[in-house]
This record gives sequence, structure tokens and C-alpha cells, in this order.
Amino acid sequence: MIKLYGGTFSRASIVHWYLEELEIPYEFIKLDMKAGEHLKPEFLTINPMGKVPAITDGDFILWESGAILLYLADKYGKKSLSPEERGIYSQWSLFANATLGPGVFIEATREKEMPKLMNPLNQILGKQPFLMGEEFTVADVAVGSMLNYIPMMLKLDLSEYPNVTSYMKKLAERPAFQKAMVSRG
Repeated sequence: MIKLYGGTFSRASIVHWYLEELEIPYEFIKLDMKAGEHLKPEFLTINPMGKVPAITDGDFILWESGAILLYLADKYGKKSLSPEERGIYSQWSLFANATLGPGVFIEATREKEMPKLMNPLNQILGKQPFLMGEEFTVADVAVGSMLNYIPMMLKLDLSEYPNVTSYMKKLAERPAFQKAMVSRG
């Protein structure tokens, strides 16, 4: 069984959401980050960086939310991925963590970066319901989680991006999202 290691208000909620979407058994191991449980030797054998999320799947250990999402999509997803599909899933996962997250959550660059990121997303989501087209995928978990952190953490006005806000609302209504992202405690 997969074990997901995370803490309150951590990116483990992203992986938690996808595990719920996949409907596979897992155990959530909540670490007390304030007490430093993520820095204890037991956890450092799982992630020597002392960060969450991390998973174990049998003897296999993996950390970093984007890498975990892609691994879960490959191993437990509903369909086999072609190298091209895997590449596009990787593109969106890396975009979420390396471009969208910093572009929105780093205050010093937010004003410049947000329009560069949100306008194209708004255009894409004006043409199709999900990032990959008609079907919800791991790409939506990666990007959608970052987008839905905005109202949870920053309270920014996103009214200029109606397709993005509709997309965020649609994702937030998913039962798996509700279970993992809304009850993040």
C-alpha cells in the first residue's frame, strides 16, 4: 500500500487529491512539521531533504509532488501513456511547480508574471474544459492545485480570467478535491 507523508498545509494535499481521484488504497501519514518530525532520522531515510510530500510504494521511495504525480499517473492511471502524452503531463507538472507557483506566489514578480501565465491559461481553458482537452488528467491536478491555492492563500482578484476561475470552481467541486484540498488540516 502507498504511504503518503505530509503535513498540515503542505503540498502533500496535491498528491492526496490525486490519490483520491485514482481511487487506490493509501495511508496518509501526517507529520508534525512544527515539532520537526520531518527532520527525524526515520523520515530522512525517506526524503533526505526533510521535505514533504514523499511516498513509499512498497520498497519504492519518491519525493517532490510533481514527480509523485507523474509516477502515480504512470503506474495507477486509467490508461497507458504514450511518450508524447507523458511529455505533456510532465510539461504541465513542471509548469505548475517551476513556473506557475513562483509566478503567482513570489510577490516581487507577481505583477509582471501573472498576466504572462494567466492570459494563456485563460485562452486554453476557453477552448476546452481541461488542460489536455475533454478529459480530466494529472495535468489538471498539478496546475489546478496551484491555481486553487490562490484563493486559499492570497485572495487575489482573478476576475480578468473568467475561464480560469470557472476551471478552478469546476475542479474544487470534485469530491476528491473536497476530501483532500478543502480538509487540508
